[in-house]
Amino acid sequence: MKLLITGTEGYIGARMAPILAACGHDVTGLDTGFYRDGCLYIDPVGMPTAPRTLYKDLRTLEPQDFEGLDAVVHLAELSNDPLGENRPEITFKINHEGSVRIAKAAKEAGVKRFVYASSCSVYGVGSGGDFLDETSPPNPQTAYAQCKVKVERDTKALSDADFCVTYLRNATAYGPSPRMRFDIVLNDLCALAWTQKKIAMVSDGSPWRPIVHIEDIIDAVRCALEAPTAAVNGEIFNVGSTAENYRIRELADIVAQAFPGCEVSAGPPSADNRSYRVRFDKIESKLPGFKARWTARRGAEELRDLFERVDFSSQTYGFRAFTRLKQLKYLQRTNQIDDDLFWRHR
Repeated sequence: MKLLITGTEGYIGARMAPILAACGHDVTGLDTGFYRDGCLYIDPVGMPTAPRTLYKDLRTLEPQDFEGLDAVVHLAELSNDPLGENRPEITFKINHEGSVRIAKAAKEAGVKRFVYASSCSVYGVGSGGDFLDETSPPNPQTAYAQCKVKVERDTKALSDADFCVTYLRNATAYGPSPRMRFDIVLNDLCALAWTQKKIAMVSDGSPWRPIVHIEDIIDAVRCALEAPTAAVNGEIFNVGSTAENYRIRELADIVAQAFPGCEVSAGPPSADNRSYRVRFDKIESKLPGFKARWTARRGAEELRDLFERVDFSSQTYGFRAFTRLKQLKYLQRTNQIDDDLFWRHR
């Protein structure tokens, strides 16, 4: 297929683009370029298949930007809760209105498939600790999660025989990427274990989170693109494995076992009420070819090996480009982007 992947200079997109290109797809990237400052390592596997990239803000895209494409994979949004809460009104402009704009423009241009990277954060607060699935009502607690629900709702009507729309509600991602993030839970715990030999949780670590390796997310996208239309059109799939639901304190213990000499301590209960466990039965039974392959323990060991290979340091861990909110605040403070997160043109 001729693919456009939005967010190819982001955490997931930096790995997705070369992997899907290696599968035989003709990949073009699109990115606004906020995070190009950060590169944790050079990926020699990705270099031969790095996509040509268009540098545009998704809020400016028109149907002509999608002409000649077979499919769009949409990743590019303000990518977590702290970033979304920084300027909620801008978050809705980008994540909700901008994403719907992309889907409508793609359909008008004749694109046949649209794969949207949603999130398990739409579940927000679980129901008494019960497992939630795709039929459970969303309960979003943040602007980021609310936008995901609104995009799913507003693009559902676009789905028809000529425009196949698929929603992938990803669990919390982890794993290596050249455009690394340390503002997501397992990556952050591993970075603390390596640089400080200590994980001092600011809460009691009781909230539940499902997690999923970045390669499993990419494989879910590949399967959604290549599946028969009838299997995925208008469908929502939670992306992950039911066995990979953990309390935060359990993840800290798993990380400590993978990083010898690391100590773990807990704090008081947190006022943050986000806690949810998710089932992933549907994706394993209904999405042809997909099976989550990674576990938290194996992922922590992989990150430990990466940190050793790249001589990972406290200075690198703290670098602004590896934490999304830090990087955007830096770009604003240095007058590179304006209050609405558009690049300033001098």
